[in-house]
Amino acid sequence: MSATPKVTIGIKALNEEAHIAQALASACAAVAPFGGEVILADSGSTDRTIEIARGFPVRILQLAIPAEKSCGTGAQLAFQQASGDFFYLLDGDMVLKPGFLGAGVAFLQENPQFAAVGGRVCEANTNSIEFELRAQSDAQKGSRVAGEVDRLDCGGLYRVAAVREVGYFADRNLHAFEEFELGARLRSKGWKLARIGVDAVDHYGHVVAGYKLMLRRLRSGYAGGAGEVVRAAIGQRHFGQVLRDFAQLRFGIVIYAWWVLLALCLAGGWRLGLAAIVALPVGYFSWRRGGLRLGLYSLATWNVNAIGLIQGFFRPRRPALEPIGCNDLSAR
Repeated sequence: MSATPKVTIGIKALNEEAHIAQALASACAAVAPFGGEVILADSGSTDRTIEIARGFPVRILQLAIPAEKSCGTGAQLAFQQASGDFFYLLDGDMVLKPGFLGAGVAFLQENPQFAAVGGRVCEANTNSIEFELRAQSDAQKGSRVAGEVDRLDCGGLYRVAAVREVGYFADRNLHAFEEFELGARLRSKGWKLARIGVDAVDHYGHVVAGYKLMLRRLRSGYAGGAGEVVRAAIGQRHFGQVLRDFAQLRFGIVIYAWWVLLALCLAGGWRLGLAAIVALPVGYFSWRRGGLRLGLYSLATWNVNAIGLIQGFFRPRRPALEPIGCNDLSAR
């Protein structure tokens, strides 16, 4: 590898006109010292995202068949066109911090056993209950805690050679949890992942009411991402990592058991038992989250996740290595 490796930043986007200019500007500035490139992978935006992007020196690739859009598709579309030694995935509603890329490249050059490194994610919008909970979780055990990790939620810098060793960057079939699935494949081959104590991105997110967002995830297929991860792992080398580390699978099993107990109480007419079985998780989540409002939302999230496990597990799959069709809309 050259002394100054080339870095590719891939940005996945769908109708991100509110933040795409900031995302592109931060990415272009970050790759400049590395002779790098920026690739915008658009999943069929109908707003001004493409128009704005044409004002930047970036490649603009748009999904040829918008109906195929998913979180995994956008990420893999950017990666399959990348030519760098390292690849950073950025969402269109994120702004990359100036100092992270240099710190990330240095870490990977000094630690050859690591396939990827991430930094701290700063949630800029906590007005939604969803992002309020995410910020709370990140502060305790998520994307603001440094150390060795099993995934790099909200983006990270990857060693391209390591990714190619496990076949592909993101499974095009996944509507969510593509970072966990990639981490599981890498770790199954002996690679490690880390998060360092350097701010990486500001994440703005979409301001959508929490319960409305849940319904949107059910309708869009996003909620099925957990089931898609489990389905994709069956018979694969990383299946053990999924069984051991995928919390959404454990959450789903707990909720299925809860549903069975609720059904038994209803069928048997056990009113006190029914009241206790309903009250127990409400009380637990309220205690864990610091209030009834967040507790009820967490319980609802676990139930949606359990539904999504079933939805995603039985969803048809396309070959993950199949090239993703796109149109080049770069300014000429």
